[in-house]
Amino acid sequence: MATQIASTRGLRVRVPNGSMVATALLLLGLGVMIFAPRVVSEYGTEIGFRALIYLTLAEAWNLLAGYGGLVSLGSSSFVGIGAYILMGMLNAGSFGIVTALTASALGAAGLAIIVSPAVFRLRGLYFTVGTLALGEALRLFMINVSYFGGATGIFLKSNPPPTEVLYVYAVALAGIATLVMEIYTGTRFSILLRSVRDDEDAASQVGVRAFRVKLLAFALASLLMGAAGGLQALKLGAIEPYGMFGLQWSIDTLSIVIIGGLGVRFGPIVGTVFVVALAEALADYPELHLAMTGVILILVIRFAPKGLCGLGQDMCRMLIGRWGRPRPRAGGALT
Repeated sequence: MATQIASTRGLRVRVPNGSMVATALLLLGLGVMIFAPRVVSEYGTEIGFRALIYLTLAEAWNLLAGYGGLVSLGSSSFVGIGAYILMGMLNAGSFGIVTALTASALGAAGLAIIVSPAVFRLRGLYFTVGTLALGEALRLFMINVSYFGGATGIFLKSNPPPTEVLYVYAVALAGIATLVMEIYTGTRFSILLRSVRDDEDAASQVGVRAFRVKLLAFALASLLMGAAGGLQALKLGAIEPYGMFGLQWSIDTLSIVIIGGLGVRFGPIVGTVFVVALAEALADYPELHLAMTGVILILVIRFAPKGLCGLGQDMCRMLIGRWGRPRPRAGGALT
């Protein structure tokens, strides 16, 4: 990897045409999804909204853990900060939804920049525990500070937009997250980040500024998470620290990415569809749903480390290779 970095200095890495076509089709599909509320029920729109929020979070977490090796359990920190920023701005009465969502994203990215000198001193499991502690610290802070509503939380003073409008915002946010990830995978920065993931010390020896590379990935992922948190708060109309800073956000995001495929380009999409569909199928059996999710995670980690998306890709390559292999004739010649 170090040799690859040295040989790509000053060069641009182009996205393969196949990947560009797949992403174009995906973005087209997201565009078509804007019109889904006209043909599905309100409950179907609710499910679609939730899936799009999870897709945004999964794309961001895949950037951190899949490409950067930064296994974070602090997703709730940035979701919660984004939610509180949006609520505060909308209750102030002088800001629009787009402005408030933008501030939510920038506020979450700002938090990531502030805490990065401390958390980046930790590596591996210690980094994971550090991000978990960050979320818990923020949750306790919000509970004990009455200015932010304390344990009761904050209620939106105005009526939230209808679900159909919020759904369009969610489609736009998921599309932005997907496009950002596609642009990222076609740049030199992706190689630098993966080199830091594989061996940070070796990458630093060949001139990679590891802290700067990790900071950019951390801030970008946090920006997307903050926007998702703000949009979720707008949907709920009321937020409180236990829900917005709860560990469940981190667990759900981690499960989606691992099941879909950690570090696999379209893994978050496959994981989101699978996890949301499973949750809906077992909505009346919460205990069974929890047990099934745990079993599936164990099986995927043990037998399909690249997730369902990676497993599907490997099977397609195997089938294509088998079908494309020349067949011997009766006389021994190849056809």
